[in-house]
Amino acid sequence: MSNDFAFSIKSSVFDENYNPSENTRITTNFANLARGTHRQQNLRNALMMMNNRFNSLAHADNPKGDRYAVELEIISAEIDIEGNGKTFPVIEILKTNIVDRKTQQRIDGIVGNNFSSYVRDYDFSVRLLAANNNNSGFSLPEGFGDLHGNIFKSFVNSAAYQERFNKKPVICLSVSSKNTYHRTDYQHPVLGFEYQQDELSLTDHYFGKMGLQARYFMPENSVAPLAFYFTGDLLNDYTDLELIGTISTMETFQKIYRPEIYNANSAAGQCYQPSLTHGDHSLTRIVYDREERSRLAIEQGKYTEEHFIKPYQDILEQWSAHYVL
Repeated sequence: MSNDFAFSIKSSVFDENYNPSENTRITTNFANLARGTHRQQNLRNALMMMNNRFNSLAHADNPKGDRYAVELEIISAEIDIEGNGKTFPVIEILKTNIVDRKTQQRIDGIVGNNFSSYVRDYDFSVRLLAANNNNSGFSLPEGFGDLHGNIFKSFVNSAAYQERFNKKPVICLSVSSKNTYHRTDYQHPVLGFEYQQDELSLTDHYFGKMGLQARYFMPENSVAPLAFYFTGDLLNDYTDLELIGTISTMETFQKIYRPEIYNANSAAGQCYQPSLTHGDHSLTRIVYDREERSRLAIEQGKYTEEHFIKPYQDILEQWSAHYVL
């Protein structure tokens, strides 16, 4: 069996006029911001926060703190299982681009950043819930994350990806509220102090199936470390401006999504355990419905089961079992 299904890529601009497309997961974080009566102000404020954060980190030869601007593209990957042109949207990520207003250059940033996936919704909101329904302990379904991981690896190694992007993706997420992180002595000039955790989180294991490893860094003037998932060499494969683009974008989103952690009023210390019940934090002026997101994730997981997993179950199982990079 071939290791490759056909992938296609669509992109859309994420700016203050952004409207989610029909195929966008409605639980995608930036789609959540783009709904409701405050949608345009939400988007405008989020983009302003990103630009301000970028310039605070890229301060060399930037005396007024306004040299750079971040532009974002939403990258949607669709998969064609049977080769008949019928596709299913499997992955949605962000591509950063950096505008240098001084030199009038537009610089490629990192692809990845935010990560959304219908199949992940199915894994966590259908399979995992069913496996632990009415159970006293916690257990993972057999082969949990294998199919999703192989789809992601196949996409990154596809012609569609490699024709469009010249570097591997970096995904930037919140640290786990179930783990404890310890600050090391290593300080990267852009990423900041590195933290290490006591044990791998469920997300670490899941992203490991995608071929990604994690490192944790707290950038200058941040209050909590971010989790960076990558292949290759995070510190040497990307330029300072590329890394700053990811930090400024994802730290802004995390301040909105998880203010208890990333907009706390005191910074993480030598030993740090994140908490979503931490009361000493500030709210942004951006409306985000976290409860709605959790509810919709279950709906979307069931949608994936009905329209992707069950119709193609035999094909997907055989393909994933024999998938080799």
